[in-house]
Amino acid sequence: MSYVWRPVSGSYDDAALEKAGLAPRFDDQSQAEEWLGLYFSDLQRNGVAEVSLYEEDRLVYGPMSLEA
Repeated sequence: MSYVWRPVSGSYDDAALEKAGLAPRFDDQSQAEEWLGLYFSDLQRNGVAEVSLYEEDRLVYGPMSLEA
């Protein structure tokens, strides 16, 4: 199983997020949550306003705002 943060809203470009390394997959939920804590400002700078966490195709939670 893998976890991934998916952008929900904002003025982002999926290809640009991939290129910037802002669309990684994680082996477990805690790794994904730790990563978001470190990179949420990078996502914001790339136009992401909200994200949801998925385990494969199952929504774990979200959408969650990246606003401070």
